[in-house]
Amino acid sequence: IDSLYWKFQVNSDRSSTVIEEHVEGSVFQRSASSATSPVQSGIYNPNLSDRENYQIFLEAYKEEIEKEKERLIQEDLYYYQTTLQRLASYKGLNYFLKDGELELTNNAEMLKEGYTSYPAYILFEGFIQNVYPQEIKENPRFHWITPDFYSQDYPDVLYIGFENEFLNPRIAEWQEDKEVANYALYRMVAYLAGLTASFIYLLAVWGRNSKDDQEIHLNTLDRLYNDFNVAICLALIISWFASCEELYRSQNAVLIYPTTLVIATLGLIFVLSLVKHIKNRTLFKHTLVYTIFHKFFSGIKAIYDSGSLGMKVAILAIGYPLCIALTFFMFPITIGVAIWLSFKKVKEFKAIKEGVRRVKEGDLATTINIKGRGEFAQLAGDINSITDGLNKAVENEIKSERLKTELITNVSHDIRTPLTSIITYVDLLKTEEDPEKIKEYVEVLDQKSQRLKVLTDDLFEAAKASSGDIPVTFERIDIVSLLTQGLGEVDEKIQERKLDFKFNYPREKIWVKADGRLLWRSIENLLSNIFKYALEGSRVYIDLEDTGPGVRLTIKNISAYELNISSSELMERFKRGDESRSSQGSGLGLSIVTSLIEIQKGSFAIEVDGDLFKAIIFLYKDNSKETPLYSE
Repeated sequence: IDSLYWKFQVNSDRSSTVIEEHVEGSVFQRSASSATSPVQSGIYNPNLSDRENYQIFLEAYKEEIEKEKERLIQEDLYYYQTTLQRLASYKGLNYFLKDGELELTNNAEMLKEGYTSYPAYILFEGFIQNVYPQEIKENPRFHWITPDFYSQDYPDVLYIGFENEFLNPRIAEWQEDKEVANYALYRMVAYLAGLTASFIYLLAVWGRNSKDDQEIHLNTLDRLYNDFNVAICLALIISWFASCEELYRSQNAVLIYPTTLVIATLGLIFVLSLVKHIKNRTLFKHTLVYTIFHKFFSGIKAIYDSGSLGMKVAILAIGYPLCIALTFFMFPITIGVAIWLSFKKVKEFKAIKEGVRRVKEGDLATTINIKGRGEFAQLAGDINSITDGLNKAVENEIKSERLKTELITNVSHDIRTPLTSIITYVDLLKTEEDPEKIKEYVEVLDQKSQRLKVLTDDLFEAAKASSGDIPVTFERIDIVSLLTQGLGEVDEKIQERKLDFKFNYPREKIWVKADGRLLWRSIENLLSNIFKYALEGSRVYIDLEDTGPGVRLTIKNISAYELNISSSELMERFKRGDESRSSQGSGLGLSIVTSLIEIQKGSFAIEVDGDLFKAIIFLYKDNSKETPLYSE
């Protein structure tokens, strides 16, 4: 009524109106065709007091107000009757309500003490509560009704008693719901365990093609920067919460499941992409922020490293003030970093200065250790390289002097021995008259002169081979046939030394690109060493192996002498495994083989393992023609 009266005052200046007002859900209408407004008929008078105009208003709208009151009364009565019917439908529910003089109950004979005998009850008397069992107070719905009971619209007394007839069906229903909930919980735990196991398995195998594959394979999606990937994952989580809340509010909760499935699938894809980068150790490196800063600082560093010293000084002179200006808020830190860098560079300079001083004093083992790629690091590296070069030069010079001394000693010894014998037997011939003795002396002289000739020829050949002054004619040579034929030529020496040769070679023919004469000379030298130094009656293995681009020829034998010498020393000229030098070798064979093989663009090496001597020759194949098979 007050609201209608306020509208009545506001609309007083309108000449013709249709008054339509809402008072507690009711609509009043007074149209120009059916009724005349108070303003038009002069009912409202601004000169009168509000109270007088209000009385005029009540008289003018008396009929509408009475109709609205009647409607509200009918609504309340309908709600009242409906509520009583609902309460009557609950079996085993007893209640008593008192509001002033008004009392309402469905069991007039029941007193207050009788309600406390029920299995469950709720008693409200003013602000006093008596509830049994106490679990009722823990129910959220109890707290929903409690504040309303304390409001002015609630009755003074309210008793509610629940009999077993009311409680048992609900307890049974609750028990069924509990069992369903427990079953659902167990299923959820099982599903969660399966999901966790599956997710762990995905984390273990994701990014690899097989169990033994150790490489992480990235696809197109993995090219997305990881910071964008993380942002998308966060956006998916936020959108899921927002979608679930909106769907629940709009009573479309059934759509939560497909929405969750779609968002979870997308999230899993992006999370597994992050897992790949974690395994690949590129989680941070494959971010846009890292890429931008890395390229920026790498560009500056490249300019700094590629520039001259003057450019670097200019960059520092210009860049440092700019850095201070841009970081004025952290000025002490900038100064501290500059001081630290200065002390670091001074320390590096002192290390270089000290290293140069030691090298100058003859300490060639000195190494200047400066990390980084700056000017001082490069200078230290150059000084270390010079020191290493000087050290190697000194070592080579010492080794050269030692070799020269040994060469002179060995040559003198090997030449003097037969020469001394020749001189001695020549002196004997001068005085000897016995023909038999003379014949014996001549044979010795011939033997010693031949020994001297072999030694001289070997020395001359070694000099030519090492200087490379030997003509080389490359041919296409069947190395298996060459070895087979050569072994046949030295069969007498093999039988004489009682050696057992084992020749192993592939079934396919193997052609090498070499000089046949020089190659056989090299193999002959190795066989000659075997006849001189191999243990009599032992086996000799010759293995031929196809390595693809070339051929590896390996000759192995057991030495009759103790090889207490390294393979590098054994390769030196005039060096023998027989240190007593009682054998007939010159000590030049291995040196000659090395030179002859190298001028044929191959390589030669030896290995010593106890008394096992192994010579290895490598030559390149000649595949200019089709390779046939050897006949059985």
